[in-house]
Amino acid sequence: MKKTLALLLCLSLVFCLFGCGQAETPAATEAPAQDTAETPAEEAAEAENVELIVFAAASMTETLNEIAGMYKEVAPNVELVFNFDSSGTLQTQIEEGADCDIFISAAPKQMNALDGSLDAEGGNDNGQDYVLQGTRIDLLENKVALAVPEGNPAGIESYDDMVAGLQDGSIMLAMGNSDVPVGQYTQKIFAYYGLSEEELAAAGVITYGSNVKEVTTQVSEAAVDCGIIYGTDAYSAGLTVVDTATAEMCGQVIYPAAVLNITRHEAEARAFLEYLTGAEASAVFESVGFSPLS
Repeated sequence: MKKTLALLLCLSLVFCLFGCGQAETPAATEAPAQDTAETPAEEAAEAENVELIVFAAASMTETLNEIAGMYKEVAPNVELVFNFDSSGTLQTQIEEGADCDIFISAAPKQMNALDGSLDAEGGNDNGQDYVLQGTRIDLLENKVALAVPEGNPAGIESYDDMVAGLQDGSIMLAMGNSDVPVGQYTQKIFAYYGLSEEELAAAGVITYGSNVKEVTTQVSEAAVDCGIIYGTDAYSAGLTVVDTATAEMCGQVIYPAAVLNITRHEAEARAFLEYLTGAEASAVFESVGFSPLS
């Protein structure tokens, strides 16, 4: 009997000690509450992937490709798809029903033709309306440059030299087609100097390119003695610019940009257009010779 009582006493003591230990452990072993709030990166990762189609003048090829890499850090869910060509070709593609969210032209003429807010006097005489009103901006300014091949074999130093060489038939000039903004600026330079494009073409002293990149390539390959291109294209191709046209000679070279009203991603298109006016994108544009305007 005494042994039984002793055993019960020992068991009671063990249970008491065990219970005290259990009472002290919850505060020490309780798992911390989990933070369920998502970080901005997680929210961005979960954002819907969007393909944004940007039609842009060929002269913006290098800068926009560089900016695209930067923008991926800002909006990782947005894939930028570029279509680079002459502004006239891009305008035609839009008119023919091509998918496009943003249009950036190398001259107001092509944008005006798509802007339904303008009348015939303003440049829209076809009744077309593709511009999302309130989004159009003058994004950049460029310069019309006279560029020469490496070493400048013909010794051309100015537009005056170009004119003299064309008149005596001693040089070959590359220019853009008449539906290409850089070609239209060249025609204004011809008019400023009193030159007849028709006569020059008949004399065989000018060649053409369907966009500014084709004209630049002719100069780079020394297939011509000089070419009229944009200052930014000369910079990107490493060509020497011997002269720059004044506003009196051909007007300002303004690049308008706008979201189109056919976009299916208005919010993303507006956001990218706004990014193009910011400090990071402007630094890229300025590095090759563009002058940001917005």
